[in-house]
Amino acid sequence: MKYVPDATADRRFEDDFTVDRVGVDGLLSELDEYAVEQALQFREKREGEDITVTALTVGPEKAVDAVRKALQMGADAGVHVVDDAIAGSDYLGTSLVLAKAVEKIRAESGADLVVCGMASTDAAGSVVPAMLAERLGMPQVTLASVVESQGDQVRIKRDNEGSTEVIGARLPIVLSVTDQSGEARYPSFKGIMAAKKKPLATWSLTDLGLDAEQVGLSVAYTQVEQTTARPPRTAGEIVTDEDGSGAGALVEFLASKKFI
Repeated sequence: MKYVPDATADRRFEDDFTVDRVGVDGLLSELDEYAVEQALQFREKREGEDITVTALTVGPEKAVDAVRKALQMGADAGVHVVDDAIAGSDYLGTSLVLAKAVEKIRAESGADLVVCGMASTDAAGSVVPAMLAERLGMPQVTLASVVESQGDQVRIKRDNEGSTEVIGARLPIVLSVTDQSGEARYPSFKGIMAAKKKPLATWSLTDLGLDAEQVGLSVAYTQVEQTTARPPRTAGEIVTDEDGSGAGALVEFLASKKFI
């Protein structure tokens, strides 16, 4: 899951043109809530089996709020990877840290299903699930609008423009789901109170066996070199139609803006 700046708040860049994730209000990426929901449904369909849903995020100290939200929704445990050296990492660096964290979880308690959102609401890259699957050596089943499972088999429907694909795979897999996969549940009061007692681990790069030189802005393959502030909104242009010329003036305006 990803902790992202609140789209309704004042979002801004740091001096190095990375997104400010510390000095602004943030929250669990809405698209990742659908991933949490599908993980919870996977567990609920296997009532009686020993299944644990672990919520994992990488980010600054405040990113722990994203993990707490997942715990309130019903996840059993949480992991927050936080290290100053991670700041500025691109998709490759982020997927490396996530893969090492998943490997640590698998070594400690096992993990057959890794569920991701289709994209984050800030960067909207949609590439981390595929990178994560490659690093873990697991098959990827991505962009699922419908998820069905039975035993160790998972079948999804992926909606394309004008068509729908049905894809099946056996666990273990990396799965990403879209916002059409099922409405994410709201945390109940009982869930909020129960989340306070659930285990929440904090890991650093050292805990994952990574060096600071492997991640961060200095080794990122992509960097933002310049940003331009959005110009202030200006008053709109009013087209009057007192003498019947309004239609022509409107067409002329649209043509000048290359809308028609």
